[in-house]
Amino acid sequence: MSNNALLNISIFGVFVIITLVVVLRASRNTKTAADYLAAGRAFTGPQNGIAIAGDYLSAASFLGIAGAIAVNGYDGFLYSIGFLVAWLVALLLVAELLRNTGKYTMGDVLSFRMRQRPVRAAAATSTMAVSFFYLLAQMAGAGGLVALLLGITGKGGQAIVIAVVGGLMIAYVLIGGMKGTTWVQIIKAVLLIVGAGVMTLWVLGKYGLNLSSVLGAAVDNAPKAGEKILSPGLQYGASATSRLDFLSLALALVLGTAGLPHILMRFYTVPTAKEARRSVVWAIWLIGIFYLFTLVLGYGAAALVGSDKISKAPGGVNSAAPLLAEALGGPLLLGLIAAVAFATILAVVAGLTITASASFAHDIYANIIKHGEADDKDAEVKVARRTAIVIGAVAILGGIAANGQNIAFLVALAFAVAASANLPTILYSLFWKRFNTAGALWSIYGGLIVTIGLIVLSPAVSGTKKSMFPSLDFDIFPLSNPGIVSIPVSFLLGYLGTILSKESSDSVKQAEMEVRSLTGAGAEKAIAH
Repeated sequence: MSNNALLNISIFGVFVIITLVVVLRASRNTKTAADYLAAGRAFTGPQNGIAIAGDYLSAASFLGIAGAIAVNGYDGFLYSIGFLVAWLVALLLVAELLRNTGKYTMGDVLSFRMRQRPVRAAAATSTMAVSFFYLLAQMAGAGGLVALLLGITGKGGQAIVIAVVGGLMIAYVLIGGMKGTTWVQIIKAVLLIVGAGVMTLWVLGKYGLNLSSVLGAAVDNAPKAGEKILSPGLQYGASATSRLDFLSLALALVLGTAGLPHILMRFYTVPTAKEARRSVVWAIWLIGIFYLFTLVLGYGAAALVGSDKISKAPGGVNSAAPLLAEALGGPLLLGLIAAVAFATILAVVAGLTITASASFAHDIYANIIKHGEADDKDAEVKVARRTAIVIGAVAILGGIAANGQNIAFLVALAFAVAASANLPTILYSLFWKRFNTAGALWSIYGGLIVTIGLIVLSPAVSGTKKSMFPSLDFDIFPLSNPGIVSIPVSFLLGYLGTILSKESSDSVKQAEMEVRSLTGAGAEKAIAH
């Protein structure tokens, strides 16, 4: 093993030790379900805002988008724009309303005025599906990153690395619960934004603090693309199908965040609606600043490393940010930035895992199997921990299969599932008085089936060299992202399920939900119980 590889492992090891100590300290006060699933609602608005940024700024934001911009220029930056606009949509439409209405999970909100058991089962199924697709992206990022750092080119070695990351993720969740996971996300957010900021200033410093000079150098170092790297269409402008694919991707990105369970669940970790609003302000500033950094990092990587070298590196386009770090500051900066990238992956996968396990434990076990009356106070936490182990194992296997894919693209698939299966049901539940159980089930299950079916039959899975399974060929659906079809279909299914059902909506519950969601009246009392 080279000296550089030992340095990288040492830096990463220091981060893991520090965060494990933090998680262990946080676990001392994790006793009840509220402690494990909602961090005892003990975080302040600024703390939660930083943690939200840590949860939202995933490996796709750091590794995937930087690589997409370095290779595809303007079209790659559209991911940054999509993710940022999506966050604003989530805040305006659903974030505070959900926090006022629910207790631990999205299922609490969707089942508020519906029949509890079928809607909770559907919400839990959807939560785990979205979490799985998101976990695929993070695990694929881990494999590619370590491949670059340690020079591991074989799939077997990368598979071992993905398994190690999965094991650490499970440890964070089992030991610390939401409280430990939140502290890891806070540490990771600070490291990521500071690290990206330092690299951004370093890149600009090399070109006289002139962004135009950075863009010009990127054009000069991309002989195949040339000035096309600064214009729309390099990735999505080749044909009518690719342009439609871009529109589909944009819809999924902009609407998907409002349906991401692991982001929405973060609003339950603060004690009041006022703190939830404060956390939103902090998150917006941090996320917005970071996405401005990605523009400089992406084009800086194209200028200083070159798109050809990035595409051919272990890990492919996901290697752009680490390679840029190496070009700027040598092995030491590469090791530090790689540790930040690992922190990003570990924090996000821990957040996803605890969300999925919480949904199963709270919605399926406590409220469906046990009818809201668990055998003992710790039963829900025990089930959540066991579920986390199963989810971690599935994520490891999926990550091995997805290794080598562009992780920004993989996250876009998770956004498509969230926008199709979750968002229509959430909006109908909050804003349509007539909406009923049948509509919720049609929307969630129909959206899931349509979205996952189209993904399986798309070029994302088979039919091209860049597909998940390039040796197979069953890509009947021409678009890589199904959002433009699956999102309208899911809204339509929710509408049809409601109007075709003879079931009437519970007007008393609907009125209570409307008042609570819009004003917060009664929310704190319900949460306390």
